[in-house]
This record gives sequence, C-alpha cells and structure tokens, in this order.
Amino acid sequence: MTAPCRWLAHWSLALAGILLSAITLADAHVLRYPATQSPAQPLEIYGALDNQLIAPLLADFHARHPEIELVYRNLTTLALYRRFMSTDATPADVIMSSAMPWQYQIANRGLAKPLDTAAARAWPEASRWRHELFGFTFEPVVIVYRRDALAGATPPDSHEALLRLLTNQRQRLKGRVVTYDPWRSGAGYTYATEDANMSPRYWELVAALGGVDAALADTTGEMLDGLADGRYAVGYNLLGSYARDFVADHPQLEMVIPNDYALVTQRLVLIPKRAPHPDTAERFVDYLLSRQGQQVIRDKTPLGAIHTALEGEGTARDLRKTLGDALHPIAIDPSLLATLDTLKRHSLLDRWQREYTRLSDSGS
Repeated sequence: MTAPCRWLAHWSLALAGILLSAITLADAHVLRYPATQSPAQPLEIYGALDNQLIAPLLADFHARHPEIELVYRNLTTLALYRRFMSTDATPADVIMSSAMPWQYQIANRGLAKPLDTAAARAWPEASRWRHELFGFTFEPVVIVYRRDALAGATPPDSHEALLRLLTNQRQRLKGRVVTYDPWRSGAGYTYATEDANMSPRYWELVAALGGVDAALADTTGEMLDGLADGRYAVGYNLLGSYARDFVADHPQLEMVIPNDYALVTQRLVLIPKRAPHPDTAERFVDYLLSRQGQQVIRDKTPLGAIHTALEGEGTARDLRKTLGDALHPIAIDPSLLATLDTLKRHSLLDRWQREYTRLSDSGS
C-alpha cells in the first residue's frame, strides 16, 4: 500500500483490582458508582484513560460526593471524539483525553463551558486554555530499554545518545527496537510533530530507526509487553505514566526521561456546553484541579500531578527541578490545530515514511 493510501486508510488515533466494593461494572469499559444518598445527582464522564488509572480518582471523588450517581465510560481517543461530535449520542457531562489536538479543537470551536472556581482561576496558565480546557496530568515521554540487551553498550539517556546507539549497534539491534507508528497512532503522530520541531537531527533518528527495522506499534502497552518478553531491546517515545509502574515490576527494564529534551503530554479535561448535568460536571472538574484531587493523582497513580503546591516523584514541580529547561510540555495553544490540518499531516507522514525507508532503500 502506498503511503498516501495508507494515510487515508489509517486516519485514526491510537491513542484491576478496581475497588469492586465501591463499583459495579456493566461491562469492561464502564465503571458505575451508585449514589448512596438521595436524591441521586447524575454525572457521566467519557474518558480515554484506563480504568485502573482513573479508578482511584473516581473512588475518592465519590466518597466526597456520595449523592452523585457516577458513570465512567472508557473509550479510545478516536471513539471519544466521534461520540462527542455525534448528534445521535447521549452527551457527556465531562470529557477527558490525552489527544490534545482534538480536545483543543473542541474548545476552540466554542463547544466547552467555562469553569469559574478558585481552583480554575489559580490553575497554571501553561496547563489551561482560557478557563475552558485544563491539563490535569503531567506525563513525560520516555525511552525504555532492557539492561541485558545493551550489555557493553552505552545506554541511551538522550535523543542524541539513542541516535548514536542505533547507528553504532545497527546489526545488533536489527528488529529489536520499537516505537509508535505515526500513521496509526495519534500519540505517535503528535510526538513525531513535536520531535521534528524540537530537534534538527530528528529525521536522522527516523532514518536510524528504519535502519534497524524498528517495529511500529499502536500503544505504549504493546511496546512494554514486547520489552518485557525480550522481543525488543529498546523502546522509543513511550508514555511515561504507563511505563513507570510497569518498569518497577520488571527489574530487567530501565526507564529514561531524555535529558536533552523531554516531551510532556497532558490529559485535557473539559465540560461540554451541552452537558446534561453541568453542576455535577463542575464539581468533578474542580475536584481534578483541587489539591485533594491532585494529591490522589500523585499518591495513587503514575499520571503526574500539576498542582503547584505539590512535590514528589512524578509531579510537575519535581520534574522541573530535575530537568529544568530540558522539560518541554506540549503547548496548549493554536499550534495544536496545525497537527490536524490534512495537508500538513500528509506532508509530515510522507517525509516520515521516506526517512524511515531511506537506509534500507539505499542498501546502506
């Protein structure tokens, strides 16, 4: 399939123990927290966030507001966007997603309701757009590698070091590197766009990835599974929030936040203007931005708290202290819309394909 045809065919995003005493599950993708006080006040949330990661937040919020009948629907980023835009679907009260360009587009079209609370007014400007769209997590994009697979080689602690590793260990790493497929994955496409803007040597890195026949995956989970079972030696541009706990449970793996520059993605939350239950929606989003909600993010999830009063592992404050100017949160501004422009998207993906196949096509 040619690159343009493949682009048309794959216009899409890729983007546990779940406290069963407090939750009933209608299916694997829906969490329900029944109201324990009457009258019940409904709240329906659409989220592109795995159940086990959102459950601690939902449980804590529900404990604080037992009068709320809470339903959480876990969707893929693309399904969430399509469902929100559909006139046939029941509207949600809150939507949250890591697909930053699509969330920004919704707010930019005037489809989000402003939140006017003390927490919203105090929220860092870099993590919001007006008072309609809020980043509530802080998730670095990372490199993960197997220690045993890189024995005797210098582990990659930066994009430059990764480029050297792929170049110098090309034969050793053939078929043993994995990264996102930007054609199929919204996250992969977003990271490719940001990398191309950040690094003048990014296209050399793409060529080096192609030179080792890097596998192309749709999700961070897929990459982590391949690293754990030994299929891959190095994974590039994984979402750190998913990788952190996984790596902690697999001692043969090491997670690295690149020290030359580190992309950071933020999950964005908004209240639709047509939310059926705006009062409960406002209470939930205000909770996400509160110190109490952010403490749950810090203490019970790997998602990374943004609240300026909080510090500790994974918080924005801690990462800024450690990485300083190397930290590069993806901006919540009109530049996100450029990533949705059809011609620009097509141009970047075509170049990505050319660079990825350049070394193999040249026979070098």
